[in-house]
Amino acid sequence: MRVALGIEYNGANYSGWQRQNHVSSVQEEIEKALSNICNHPVEITCAGRTDAGVHATGQLVHFDTDSARDMSAFTLGMNSQLPDDIAVRFAKEVDPEFHARFSATARRYRYVIYNHTYRPGILRSGVTHFHHELDVERMKAACPVMIGEQDFTSFRAVHCQSNTPFRNIHHLEVKRIGKYIVIDIKANAFLHHMVRNITGCLLDIGVGKQEPEWMAELLVAKDRTLASATAKPNGLYLVDVDYPEQWQIEKMPLGPLFLPEELV
Repeated sequence: MRVALGIEYNGANYSGWQRQNHVSSVQEEIEKALSNICNHPVEITCAGRTDAGVHATGQLVHFDTDSARDMSAFTLGMNSQLPDDIAVRFAKEVDPEFHARFSATARRYRYVIYNHTYRPGILRSGVTHFHHELDVERMKAACPVMIGEQDFTSFRAVHCQSNTPFRNIHHLEVKRIGKYIVIDIKANAFLHHMVRNITGCLLDIGVGKQEPEWMAELLVAKDRTLASATAKPNGLYLVDVDYPEQWQIEKMPLGPLFLPEELV
């Protein structure tokens, strides 16, 4: 049978999602626990690979197994074997044609900034600290030009392996809640470092280093070297993945969990 799992994790202690030699990864930990549950080697496929230090509250994976197991084995059983910073939120048997990556129609990320003079202690790995005062209205004014299907060359990593720089951003919103600023972005897919590069530009606009109109100039320029530095990974969360209704994939509550209810 093919099974889909909803996964959340704190990426601070991992070298990213993808399994790699000689370093720890989220994929490796999940596959190790699943292999124990199923009594055979298991390989999983995810909706979106996250970089080192990036978190997820809405990651989705699928895997195949010949072992007859109740779904509780993939929730309670898995959570008893996984490290404390990785958890399964739901398990569901799905159609054999379902694919965690290729069946997805959109991914949604949130980037959480702690905008305060002094650094945080408790949420150090879960937010990005920015000590200069940010003007959210300036950041908001830069967002509308990014909506729609466009060439995002200026916002892709130099070593991005995608065949095309075109992506379709469905929404890009900025909201302040006290000392927290949340950048919420949804697109059909993302280029490597695209969210963090957009965030870096919004930070420069918010602090007054650049004007909001600069975002439009970057889009036209199609030159990564003209844009801002890549924002740090620790404030970034994969919070949701969209699938057509035919697959009947459960919707997980949007995170991260420490955000106020008015945003979540």
